Amino acid sequence: MDFSDVSLVALRVFREVAERGTFTAAANALGYTQSAVSRQIASIERAAQTQLLERRRDGVRLTAAGQLVLRNAAGVLDQIDATARELSGLPVDGGTVRLGWFPGAGAMLLPLAITALRRSHPGINLVTREGTTPSLVRSLRAGSIDLALLAAAPPFRPPDSETPALKVEILAERPLRIAVPANHPLAAADSVDVADLRGQRWIAGPSADQMGVWPGLDERPEIAHTARDWLAKLHLVAAGAGITTISTSHEHTLPPGVQVLTVHNGPQELRRILLAHLPGTLADPTTAVANALRTAAQETTQR
Repeated sequence: MDFSDVSLVALRVFREVAERGTFTAAANALGYTQSAVSRQIASIERAAQTQLLERRRDGVRLTAAGQLVLRNAAGVLDQIDATARELSGLPVDGGTVRLGWFPGAGAMLLPLAITALRRSHPGINLVTREGTTPSLVRSLRAGSIDLALLAAAPPFRPPDSETPALKVEILAERPLRIAVPANHPLAAADSVDVADLRGQRWIAGPSADQMGVWPGLDERPEIAHTARDWLAKLHLVAAGAGITTISTSHEHTLPPGVQVLTVHNGPQELRRILLAHLPGTLADPTTAVANALRTAAQETTQR
């Protein structure tokens, strides 16, 4: 089988697997069975006469050949999709920018950027979707989004180790704070010593990194509740269910009954908001979206 005979279906399945990270997730997203996904991947690897995906216990990783195929497949599929839209009378990709954003960016940064973009470039069609930082990085690699707003915590490392390296820009760097119920004993002051955080009940994210717990505690924290959404965490704080960490960028949206405290006598914890894209892809209208995000990040810093 010659690679020029590879079907568009196989290319779409391959891109979905590369983006989702597992055969199962790709099958669910496409509405296929896992065996159908496996057959499509097998067919494209036969045509390439080499392994494109490294199978691992935690999912798949692109080989060097897989990265090459993915880069070119993304361009082919984008052109096909643009042709289909043009034939149906819809705007072509020249006016569309696909932006991925981490949970929390939709509270203020993203709405500000969208508002500014509508004023400055009303002809741009901005399509957005929320995702975790790892999934957004995979989406960039797969060519299914053009830009990504990523969240980063110390130690600050590149979003991934693939090549070519992603172009990453720091839009904002904010200190971490503690959100406590307004009637909590710690709420008697505007700041708290890191030692006073021992023995507290925490509201954390469901992932293994326990996002929501103050980093570097010298004890195993008691996780009273888990919640993925940061606003849900804050409402649980307001209900007296525990305490959680918060970026200063979210302080303007606090629900009633929540007080934010600075933490002293411990490592200064920072959180970064990053703008990432593949090298060579930042061109109009993507540049206009990037500029709107930069302006919005500056505005949120000043508030």
